[in-house]
Amino acid sequence: MTTRTPPLTEQLKRGLDAPICLTWELTYACNLDCLHCLSASGRRDPNELSTEECLAVIDELNRLQVFYVNIGGGEPMIRRDFHTIVDHAIANHVGVKFSTNGTFLDKEAARRFASMDMLDIQISLDGFDAGTNDALRGEGSWAAARQAMDNLAAADFGEFKISIVATRHNVSQLDDYKQMADDYGAQLRLTRLRPSGRGVDSYQDLRLSHQQQRDVYHWIMDRPDVLTGDSFFHLNALGESLPGLNMCGAGRIVCLIDPVGDVYACPFVIHDEFKAGNVRDAGGFTGVWQNSERFLELREPESAGACASCGSFDACGGGCMASKFFTGLPLDGPDPDCVWGHADDALAAVDGSAIPRMTSDHSKPGARTDASVPVLLTTKRP
Repeated sequence: MTTRTPPLTEQLKRGLDAPICLTWELTYACNLDCLHCLSASGRRDPNELSTEECLAVIDELNRLQVFYVNIGGGEPMIRRDFHTIVDHAIANHVGVKFSTNGTFLDKEAARRFASMDMLDIQISLDGFDAGTNDALRGEGSWAAARQAMDNLAAADFGEFKISIVATRHNVSQLDDYKQMADDYGAQLRLTRLRPSGRGVDSYQDLRLSHQQQRDVYHWIMDRPDVLTGDSFFHLNALGESLPGLNMCGAGRIVCLIDPVGDVYACPFVIHDEFKAGNVRDAGGFTGVWQNSERFLELREPESAGACASCGSFDACGGGCMASKFFTGLPLDGPDPDCVWGHADDALAAVDGSAIPRMTSDHSKPGARTDASVPVLLTTKRP
């Protein structure tokens, strides 16, 4: 009798000896104050990891054979030792993908990056025009991002990424974004808005409508070269599965290291409920990843909960854990953006004062909290 080999996603849900990749927020310092910032960044934490501690983490990732690290922030290029950290990672065969708002990516930096292997760059942009983008990310941010793209193109960097968070105010511009990426010889990366960090306050104003979600699903299906980072797997309930693993990898194949070394299940659940330990603990990152009780719990078989009676559960897996947690919904309930609307009534009944918040908010004093975003859109639709 032969033993059935479980599907790859089922094997991955049990966890790996090391993450396939991990996100590392190097600093909470940032020159912008985006309304949907997942880490509520702005001010540097005085307890952030030192250069020596960062290099030691990279050495550990190398021993674990982590394929690459996704560096972010805050704005990672604000750290004076940013290039030292990136150079050390690449020299030790840990690939680097870093996300930046582009402000500090001048011509000299672009030339330096173009000469490096195992390096990928994502420029964050949330509007095809300055009006749409700057309403969300701050005045001048669109111009800075476009200048960074021009600098990379002029330095012959190659296929960098243009990273977009889909909101109801920019979703009609997807064709324009795709054309922009093609014009630069870049690749478009479209990701889902989640109610994390300052996104808790802006989520209701920025989230896609059910019709817009259906539009996005079909738009992505028609363009398999557009990256999504598996962030839209809840849309699989609509039919054929989107490209990718289509699973929640939190604590199983991905995790987050924050600027002070705390390790969380994923970049969108920076909260004590999902903190597994700290790289400064005995055993370091390896000990946290392999032995944390919180991560071991996440690797247990998941319950369908309230979604058990829905025929789409096997396709969407109940959706995003972070989106449920930061909207006050039960983790075994439907995703707040469930395409069938199964969470709509529960979401409307949530007491706003009971919605969890990030454990620590690093927003600048006086940071923008008004989630109202003017709609300045082109006429194209997905």
